[in-house]
Amino acid sequence: MKLEYVIYIDAKPEKVWEALVSPEGTKAAFFGSQLKSSFEVGAPFEYVGPGSEGDATVHVYGNIQAYEPGKKLAYLEHPGPSYRERHAELTSVVTFELEEAGTTTKLTLVNDEWSENHPAADNAKGAWPMVISSIKTWCETGGTLDFGW
Repeated sequence: MKLEYVIYIDAKPEKVWEALVSPEGTKAAFFGSQLKSSFEVGAPFEYVGPGSEGDATVHVYGNIQAYEPGKKLAYLEHPGPSYRERHAELTSVVTFELEEAGTTTKLTLVNDEWSENHPAADNAKGAWPMVISSIKTWCETGGTLDFGW
């Protein structure tokens, strides 16, 4: 399965990049979680934030596959340990690519290379539109979206 989303954001790539990697941006766009990593290719990463294990719940983790500031972020991810018993066996690849498009930024998100029978694949179909909508809102207004949870 390949999930692919394209959205145009009324902000420079630097601002969109900030939404993808900075503590403030990821907290706003990724349901209160922060992306923690050194961002070197091969380095580990975690999205950590409020969840079933408190404020330090690991939602997803894995390794950075590509990191080109302002242009591309890709990682191999696993669901957090509190989500799936076989979390280390379950993988997918997430790739964010940014391109300048006039005075806007074209954000392309691809989530693919799912391990066989990955139970979170269907959930991702609903979650990614919320994430990219949150990225767009934060970049354009500085605000966050309230999904009523």
